[in-house]
Amino acid sequence: MKYIISTLGCKVNQYESQAMEALLAERGHICAAPGEPADAVIVNTCAVTAESGRKSRQLIRRLKEEHPGAAVAVCGCYSQLSPADVSSLGADIVFGSADRKGFIDAVERAVLSGERMQEVDDPFHRKQFEDLPSGAVSGRTRAMLKIQDGCVNFCSYCIIPYTRGGLRSLPPERAAEETAKLRDHGFGELVLTGIEIASYGVDLPGKPALADLICTVADHAGEMRIRLGSLEPTVITEQFCRQIRDTGKMCRHFHLSLQSGCDRTLKAMNRKYDTAGFYEKIVMLREFFPNCGITADLITGFPGESDSDHLQTIRFIEKCAFSAMHVFPYSRRPGTPADRMPDQCTNAVRNARAREAARVAAGMKLAFLDSQIGLTLPVLFESGGDEETAIGHSDNYLLVRAPGTDLRGKIRQVRIRERKDEILYGVID
Repeated sequence: MKYIISTLGCKVNQYESQAMEALLAERGHICAAPGEPADAVIVNTCAVTAESGRKSRQLIRRLKEEHPGAAVAVCGCYSQLSPADVSSLGADIVFGSADRKGFIDAVERAVLSGERMQEVDDPFHRKQFEDLPSGAVSGRTRAMLKIQDGCVNFCSYCIIPYTRGGLRSLPPERAAEETAKLRDHGFGELVLTGIEIASYGVDLPGKPALADLICTVADHAGEMRIRLGSLEPTVITEQFCRQIRDTGKMCRHFHLSLQSGCDRTLKAMNRKYDTAGFYEKIVMLREFFPNCGITADLITGFPGESDSDHLQTIRFIEKCAFSAMHVFPYSRRPGTPADRMPDQCTNAVRNARAREAARVAAGMKLAFLDSQIGLTLPVLFESGGDEETAIGHSDNYLLVRAPGTDLRGKIRQVRIRERKDEILYGVID
C-alpha cells in the first residue's frame, strides 16, 4: 500500500503522524512519491481554532480530489470534535485523537475491501497513555518523544481539553527506553513534547514531576541534547531550574504560554498566573540559563480586551524582551466559554492588534539576534545547504549558517560574526 500523510497543527500532531508512519513502515507500506497516486490518504487534523477546522476541511477536500481512487482516512482533534462533518466530506475512515494502531488497521481494511468505519470515543474516558513509536520524520536530525497527553486547565478560549481528555503520562521507564533507542540511532537532539507537559506525572504512581522525568531522560540520552516543548509558566521554580540545569544537557530555550500581558485579560482567559508571577519566571530562567532564548504565544483581541488592556500587553512583552513570539488574533471557537462572552472584538481590531504586537516581537527578535554577535554557540547542523555552508539551530534556538561540509547531524561550536536578516553567520571554532 502506498500512502500520503498530511498533518495540521502542533508538535504533538507531528509526533503522532511520524508514529503512524513508523507503524505503516513496520507493516511494509511505503509513502507515495510526490505526484504518485496513493492507495490511502491520511489527514491528521487540528481544531485549536475555528480557522484550524476550516483548514482541516479544506485539506480533506483537496486531497480527495487529487487522489480520487484512494481511501480517505481522517484522525486528530478536528475529527474528534466534529466526526459527522468529516464523514460528510466523504472520508472513508474517521477516528479521533486516540488509537492510532486501530486507525492504521482500519486504513488497511479500507484499502483492501472498501470497508468504511467511524470510531470516535469519549476522550474523558481515556485512562492510559497511548504508547507510540518515538523517532523523527525521515531525514531529520532532531527526534521527538511524546511524554504526556491531555489537559485539564480549561482555559476559556481553548477546545483542546474536549478533544484530548484528561492527563496521561508516559511512565519514566518507558521514556528511558525510548530515549536510549533514539540515542543509538544517532539523533543529535531530543524534543520532549506533549499537550501540557508541565502536568507530567500527576497520573503516575509516586507522581514524578517533569523535572524528574527530564533527569531520567538525560541519564539515557548520551550525547543528545534535550529541548522542551511548550511550558506552562507555573512549572518553573528554582528547584525545577536547578534540576534540569544540572543534567548538563538542556537546550537554553524555553517556550512559555503567555497569551496576554494584561492581568484582567488573563483572568478572563482562566489562566493560572498573573503578569508579575510570569515575569518572575523569566528572570529565574535567565539566572539559571544565561543567554537563553525565551519565546511565547500571544492572543490579541480577546473578548472584552480594551485599548488600555492591549497597551498593557505591548508594554509587558517589551519588558520581557522575548527572543521570538507567535502572535495570533483571537479566533472564536464554538463550544468554549470565550465564544459566549460579551464584548467580542471585531476582526479588524483583533488583526490590527496582532500586527502591532508582531512588529514589537520582530524588533525584539532582531535585538536578541544582534546580542549574539561575538558569542560562541553550540549548533546542531541539520543540512549541508550547499557545498560550502551548513545550516542548523543553536541551543537557544537561533538559525545559524557557517562554512563547512559533512556537518549534518553534528554539533559544533560556532563563533557568531554577523546577522543577515534573521539568520546568524559565523565560523566553526
